[in-house]
This record gives sequence, structure tokens and C-alpha cells, in this order.
Amino acid sequence: MQYTPIHQIQGPGLFSPLAGQEVGTLGVVIGATRKGFFIQDPDWDVGEDVSHGIFVFERRRRPPIGSLVEVFGKVVDYQPDVNDCPTTQLVEHATEVLEEQGPRIEPVWLTAERVLVDPEELAYFLNHLEGMLVGVEAGATFVAPSNAFGDYVLLPPDADLVRTQQGGVLIDPQVPERWLPGFRMLDYADAPKVHVGAELLEPVLGPLNFRVASYQIAASGPVRVRPSSVEARPTTLHGQGSRITVLTLNGFNLDAQREDPAKVNDPRRDVDDDQADGRFWGLGRAIVKDAACPAIVALQEIQDEDGAELSDSVDAARTYEHLIRAVERAGGPSYEWVDIPPDEGADGGQPGGNIRNGFLYDPDRVSMVDGTLRRLGVESPAFEGSRKPLALRFRLVGQSGELEVINVHLASKRHQNGLFAPLDPGFDPRLELRVQQALLIGEHLAELREQEVDYYVTGDFNDFEFSETLRALTGDHSTNLVEHVPEPLRFDYNHRGLSQALMHGVVAHRQMRDRSIEYEILHANALLGAQPGRKGEKPSDHAYVIARIEL
Repeated sequence: MQYTPIHQIQGPGLFSPLAGQEVGTLGVVIGATRKGFFIQDPDWDVGEDVSHGIFVFERRRRPPIGSLVEVFGKVVDYQPDVNDCPTTQLVEHATEVLEEQGPRIEPVWLTAERVLVDPEELAYFLNHLEGMLVGVEAGATFVAPSNAFGDYVLLPPDADLVRTQQGGVLIDPQVPERWLPGFRMLDYADAPKVHVGAELLEPVLGPLNFRVASYQIAASGPVRVRPSSVEARPTTLHGQGSRITVLTLNGFNLDAQREDPAKVNDPRRDVDDDQADGRFWGLGRAIVKDAACPAIVALQEIQDEDGAELSDSVDAARTYEHLIRAVERAGGPSYEWVDIPPDEGADGGQPGGNIRNGFLYDPDRVSMVDGTLRRLGVESPAFEGSRKPLALRFRLVGQSGELEVINVHLASKRHQNGLFAPLDPGFDPRLELRVQQALLIGEHLAELREQEVDYYVTGDFNDFEFSETLRALTGDHSTNLVEHVPEPLRFDYNHRGLSQALMHGVVAHRQMRDRSIEYEILHANALLGAQPGRKGEKPSDHAYVIARIEL
């Protein structure tokens, strides 16, 4: 029988020269996902600049790994989005196992020398390995915590990058977009809970799969690791006298409702149960045990009380009340809450969630200053369809000291082009919007400085300390407290193995000169892994940050 070699189906470019045609081909099964399996040419030359592997879309049947098969199907260039790199696939019509044990396929090793290169060179290299058997050698370091979906990220041995104190990789201002090899485990029984800094004891092998705008190894287990010694450490900052502590905490779309699938926009994505998953308990414990009961908690990503259900409700009282009860059960004080709800569907985020920023505060320590609660940017185009900063001035109980806290959640990076996008890789279309938002907040800070009011801008800025966004906000008048944290500890978020700071704390230069101000990042969420297949172990996708500010 006449077969079309896989490398001819793939072709040298991003798109297959045989797209739309029916072909038959021969290959060795090298791995699988939930949607199909991968085959690779039994005979191939690593020096050729073309892939010898391909994905076969077939949900029902999985030939044994290592078997030699013939496959008949239609060639398709799958591209879910115009900004995604296309992947060539065979939509299978028929598969037959010819040999239970086919020829041995040697992997291509993803070494530091091969992957820590110029992004354009890397994209070319990985595109020509798409669907082929690749591996990461033993001795690699896990630089992202495991998650509930069985995802892992590794730094190959002998890599020369700036590291965190715990063994992770710090984002590089010169190369902020960097790819590190990762893998996904389908069988959660073989997928260990892994913290940052653990060591890979045996090689990880599997086909190179393109999914969610990046390349990832579709690995089979089990995986053997040497655990790391990282642990959650509580804050060293405690409020006393004229010094108060302010905790910043991202609630990760927190709500008190298990959504009705019939009432949400997307039942597959929009139904969860934050109570049953233990997220309220985890956040309450973080406020009490990790952050030592701060006077003020600045919250982001709080949803209304019916979560993602599409209704006209925007009230979040039940969400706050559940969180306050969780704090009390953990031994903390009886906090009070305050927010200004958005108009229905006006501030972006998950459809139906009516996401917003809010505050908890301990009435025994601070009180609200009447007339100071406001949302910034309500009439500004920069905040149209975006979460509005919430500003509120607090006064020390029994004393005259005041602090205005501006709680922000700037425009998301979600729409940023991936590193392997065919057009403008890495382009962030919302950077300019975040800069405009920062400038508007800066106008409010100028008013406060003129009034000699102390301020603290905190929250999720969705940008780095070296970014144009933060430079626009701080200007020559304010200080970002993140830049006073030692570099190996300067991170609160882990994105595909890159440790970075997205939460910040901004105060006026005058405050830094005349007041005692300290800042600390509680790294646990960015370091400690979750057990694959189990929800609720990490109540937030961000670490928590805390400041102690003298009033």
C-alpha cells in the first residue's frame, strides 16, 4: 500500500500543503490526550526542519503506545483562534494496528541549550517538533507548582537564569516572555503534588502538543520527584499602636452560590461551588493564620451572591458574609464589609458574576471616614467594561491617623498574544489601556498629596514593577514597595513557570520619608502545588501581600 509520510503531511511551514485531502500514513503511537493520539514516522532524521509526528483526532479508540499503526483520515489545520499557531491533524476515519510493538522512537531532548534561545528561533524549533516524541532529562527543577489539572513546568538542567530564593525562575525584564518546557498528566493517580524547587528524578517523555497557546508535553506516568522543602510562612508584620496592616487578597471569582447550569453563560466553565471546595475556609484561614488578622483586607474578584448566574442581582452581601464567618471560625475578629456594586454586566469578568473590589475592616482598629467611599473612573473610557478602583479613607479608632486605600484591578493580560502567535507574538493589546487607567488613578493621588492625605494603592495591577503601567502610576512622586523587596523574593504569581509580581503597593515619597512602612509577600500560593484532580486546595491563584503602614 502507498503511504504518505508524515513529514510530507506536515510540510515545512505552519500550514500543511495537503490540508483538506484524504491520506493514509504509517506511524508508531507515541502518546495520547483525551481527544486522540500521536503517531511518528518510524524512520526520521532529527536534522530535518520538518515535523515527523502528527496528532490523530479520535476520541473513542487509543491504540497501545509503541504499536505500529496505519491511519486513514482527512488532513486538517486546526486553528481555534486567528492568533493561535495552527496545528496539523488527521481526523481519523480508520486505524489498524499492524504490530503491537513497532520500531523504537528516540526522543528529542529539550535541553537548556535548545530552549533558552531567541523567541523566534525557539518558535521555529518547536514548530518542527510538533507531534514528535520529546523529553526533559532527570535533574530538571520544577519551577511552577502542580495544579488541579495535572500541569507541570520544568527548568532543564544547567539553565542559567535568575532564580527565586525557593528555586523558581524570576521574570526577566529584558525577556519577559519566555517558554519553559512543561507537561500534562492525564492519569491523576500518576500525577504527584509538586512544589516549586522539587527535582525530577527520571526523564519525562511524550509527544509535543500545542494547546492553550503554548507547547506542552503530553506525558504518561508515573513521575518520580525529589520533594522540595518550601512551606507556607505567616507574616512577620503585625499591626500595633499607630501602625496598621493591610492585606491584599485576590478572591479568584469568589461567590457563595453553586450555579444552576441552566442559568449561566457556559455550563462547562461557569459552574462551581466555592463553599464545597473549601475556598472560603482557605481564605478565612489565610486572613487569620497567614496574615495575623490585618486591620484592612483589600479584596479583588468578589462576585455577586448568585455567582455566574445570569440575573439582575448585583448584591454581594452573602459572599462577604460567608467569608466573614470563615474568618470567625478560624479565630479571627468580626470584620465588617463595604463595596459599591457595579451596574449589571458593566465591569467585565465572568458573565453574570458582576465582579468588583471590596474591603473587609476590623471596626475595633479602624473606621470609615464618612463621604470618602467612591469608585474611580466611572465616567472614563479607560474603565469602560473594566473593574473600577474602589477608594476609601480609614481612620484609626481613638486616634487621628488616616489612610486612603485605593483598591485596584486593572485590565487583564488575558488577550495578550502568545509567544507562538503567527502574528505579533507577545503583543499585549491592553497595555495602553492599563497605562491610561494608571494615569487616571494618578490624578486622584495628586489630589490626595495636595491635601496631605496618606495613601496606599494596592490590588492586582496585571503588570510588572518594571512596566510602563507602574511607571505611569508612580511617576516622580510615589514609590512601589515591591521594589524594596529583595529580588529573589519579588513575586506573587506564577505564570507557566515564570515567577512575577502583579500585585503592588504604592505610597507617596513623603510617606516613605516620614513614616515607617514595610511590605511583605506571603508566597505560599505561588510555591505550593495542588493535588491534580482535586479542587479547592488553593483558594487563590495569587500569593497574598501585606503592608504595615504607620499613620
